[in-house]
Amino acid sequence: MVVSLSLARLLSGLALFVQHPGKTRVYWIHLGWVLFMFVFLVHFWWWEFHLHSLAVIDVSVYLFVILYCCVFFFLCVMLFPTTLEDYSDYEHYFMSRRAWFFGFLALAFAVDLVDTALKGKQYFASYGLEYPARNTAYILFCIAAWTANRRFHAAFVVAAVAYQLLWMYRAFDLLD
Repeated sequence: MVVSLSLARLLSGLALFVQHPGKTRVYWIHLGWVLFMFVFLVHFWWWEFHLHSLAVIDVSVYLFVILYCCVFFFLCVMLFPTTLEDYSDYEHYFMSRRAWFFGFLALAFAVDLVDTALKGKQYFASYGLEYPARNTAYILFCIAAWTANRRFHAAFVVAAVAYQLLWMYRAFDLLD
């Protein structure tokens, strides 16, 4: 349900650009992170299917997953705030809130490691060294993204979207 709300927030935010064209200037790096979050949420939904392999799911696992989903929702709200009245456009808004956004994105990748570990040692190990290295790299890049350097942000979003799509198709193409 919380993942659905997150997707709805992204889609509603994108719909504003169609409903009110020209009202607010589009910022392509912001839209890149919207795409990244869309892919990340779809990937998360697919990935959580593996919870079925747990013999028992207690309330602590259930609450953990709900809280993990809340991190996603907060990220989506950060991408599309209720109003932009204090900002000139999405570039101004995104750059002024980048520490919050990337702080929560780093948290999402850290929590992702715990989420995968909950599915079992063998499951975690099945992704090899690439998985923890991937998450660690994302966390480090999220910390580095507190910079205002637009070239860094452009390179990071392009690489993040491309890698996330490749990772999703390589690691999660089939449910077993």
